[in-house]
Amino acid sequence: MTITTTGDRREIPRDPRDIGKALWTREIEEALRDGEIDLAVHSLKDLPAKLPEGLEIGAVRPREDPRDVLVSAGDPVPVDGLARGARVGTGSTRRVAALLRSRPDLEVVPLKGNVPTRLKRLEEGAFDAIVLAAAGLNRLGLKPPGGVPLEPDVMTPALCQGIVAIEVREADLGAPWVAALDHEETATATRAERALLGALGVGCGAPVGGLARLGEGTVEVFGEVLSLDGASHAAERASGPTEEAAALGRAVGRRLVEDSAAELLAELLGPAAAHDR
Repeated sequence: MTITTTGDRREIPRDPRDIGKALWTREIEEALRDGEIDLAVHSLKDLPAKLPEGLEIGAVRPREDPRDVLVSAGDPVPVDGLARGARVGTGSTRRVAALLRSRPDLEVVPLKGNVPTRLKRLEEGAFDAIVLAAAGLNRLGLKPPGGVPLEPDVMTPALCQGIVAIEVREADLGAPWVAALDHEETATATRAERALLGALGVGCGAPVGGLARLGEGTVEVFGEVLSLDGASHAAERASGPTEEAAALGRAVGRRLVEDSAAELLAELLGPAAAHDR
């Protein structure tokens, strides 16, 4: 069966703070809960921290490259190599904020549509460069000649970017076919990054990012909140054993909420919302 979501119909809120309210998932999750389908496959970065009652993330697949990619119309150039005032397309407030943080002179303009559509608009000359997820390009087998991966210190990835999640009904969590789909290392990163997202209390449309890096039995969790114009940002990190991944993610999120990013979150969500968390 084919399911068309609100996001597919491009019924996107004008206020970026309202993006991420299950725009690309609601109709699919309703079909799952109603038993019309047995599982739902999502880009995990599109799922809110709190899932509908009765649904759970049953498994995650091996993570793709979590980075973003700057794709230029000509030769590949990094962000600091773009011409002054270059026109850069993206549909993400996080990417807008990160670009303006590095290069406030850039003209960052909205860009929507699927990956081929966005690349076509670049080829047609609508932009000097666009920003896309490396995972999307890799999964489509696309290697645009003007692409330059953006390291996390230049553009922090969206939380859970590059991860595909299998959402199931709660009753199916213990099923062997669900466990067989799970990837342990990615599951550890997921626990950390989803816990961070939950502590922040924001949707995927907010200018926040984060990444869990795994070592030998350890995990380091990084989280960042930016103002919409990129002029201000706050960041926190924590590290510890992998079995504490979720607790580390929550700790990073709470420190951002209660300390370094409190003012930024108040601006994004409103003083009352920030205070309530």
